[in-house]
Amino acid sequence: MTKDYLRAVFLVMLSALLFSCAAGQVQTTQSLFSPDTFEADQYEPKVDDFMVILDKSSSMSEKYNGQKRLTIAKDFLNAMNQTLPEMKFNCALRTFGTSGFGKPTALFYGLTEYSSKGFQGALDAAQRAIGRSPLGTAITAAAGDLKKSEGQIAVIIVSDGEEMDATPITAAKKMKAKFGDRLCIYTVLVGDDPAGETLMKQVAAAGGCGFSLRADKFKDSGDMGDFVKNVFLAEIAKPVVDSDGDGVPDDLDRCLDTPKDVKVDAKGCPLDWDGDGVPDYLDKCPNTPKGATVNKNGCWVYAAVVMFDFDSYKIKSGAFTMLNEGALILKKNPEVRIEIQGHTDNVGSAVYNMKLSESRAKAVVEYLIKKGIDPRRISAKGYGLTQPIAGNDTEEGRAKNRRVEFKRIK
Repeated sequence: MTKDYLRAVFLVMLSALLFSCAAGQVQTTQSLFSPDTFEADQYEPKVDDFMVILDKSSSMSEKYNGQKRLTIAKDFLNAMNQTLPEMKFNCALRTFGTSGFGKPTALFYGLTEYSSKGFQGALDAAQRAIGRSPLGTAITAAAGDLKKSEGQIAVIIVSDGEEMDATPITAAKKMKAKFGDRLCIYTVLVGDDPAGETLMKQVAAAGGCGFSLRADKFKDSGDMGDFVKNVFLAEIAKPVVDSDGDGVPDDLDRCLDTPKDVKVDAKGCPLDWDGDGVPDYLDKCPNTPKGATVNKNGCWVYAAVVMFDFDSYKIKSGAFTMLNEGALILKKNPEVRIEIQGHTDNVGSAVYNMKLSESRAKAVVEYLIKKGIDPRRISAKGYGLTQPIAGNDTEEGRAKNRRVEFKRIK
C-alpha cells in the first residue's frame, strides 16, 4: 500500500514537472491586437459547435518568418478568440503531436459551452511542440468528441501540414460522411510548405463547404473579422419596411412618399415615361418630346414670358427664344407631329376670343415653318378663353393666359 501511494505521488510530481517544463518552451508573442466587434443585434451564430484542432508536432517548433510556427498558430487562435463574440456556441480544442503522457492527440478543452476565458486558458496550456504529426488520428478523435452534436459544426485545423501522408484526407472524408451537410472544415496553413499547403486544401475540400487559407495572409484585425464572420456568424435579416407600400423597401426607396397605387421604378420613384420631370400619374401630356419645356402638368407650353399683347396675335420678340427651342426639338424628333394650341384671357366675348386664339396659333405655325419645320407636321387650333392657366382677375394672370401650347399628336 505504501508503494502504491509513493508511486501515485511520483506520477503526480512527474506530471507537474512535465507541465512546468512544457510551459517554459513556447510563449505567444502576439502583438497588441484590437479586434473587430460584432453587434449582437446584427449577427447571430451560424454554427452551434466548433472544434479547433491545433498542430503541436515537432515541426511546429521550427521558425517561419522569425517566429516559431506554434507561436504563429496560437497567435492566430488568440486573435480569433478575441474577435469571436460571446454567443451561444459549444467549443472544443484538440491538439496532435505528443502530449506529456505520450498520446498522439489530446482533448484540451470541451466540448463545452464557449467562453473566451475558458478557451484562452486551454490554448495557453497547449505549449510544447514535439512528436509526429498524426492529424488523421486527431480528426478521427474529434469526430468522436462531436458525436453528441445535433447542430451546425465548424472544424478549424491550424497546422503546417508537414510530414503527413493522405491519412488526414481520408479521416476528413469520413468525418464529413458522419455529419453530412451540418459540418464544414476550415484549414489554416502555418508556413509555406507547398506539399503542406496542398494537403491542407484537400482536407478543407473534403468538408465540402469550408475553405483553406494561410496564416500569413492575416495582416490586421479586419482580416480576422472577415474570417470570424464567414465561419461563425450570420447577419440577422432586417425586417422589410415599405412605408409607402410601393413594393420597394425603404432602404432602397429614393421616393418614400409615393402615393398609393402609383407605378414606380426600381428606385421606388413614380414612372416618368417621357422623361420630362413630371411623373406619369400627374402628367396630362405623357408623350412630350425629350427636352421640351413643360409646366406642372407635364404639357409643352411656352408661358414663361408674355407672348402676345392684349387683343393681338403678333408674337412678341421676347418669345422668340422659346419658340426657337421648340423648332430645335422638332428637328431633333422628326417623327413628332404637334398641334399648336392658342389661348386668350377672358376680356371680350367667347366668340371673339376663339377667333383670336386661332390667329395666335397660326402665327406660331408660320414662325416654325420659317424655321424649317415641315408644315405637314404642325397644325393650329384655337381654344379661346376656355383653358386659363392663371386667374383673369389681374393683369399678370391675363398676360399668362395669352399663350400657346404645343401638344404632341403623334
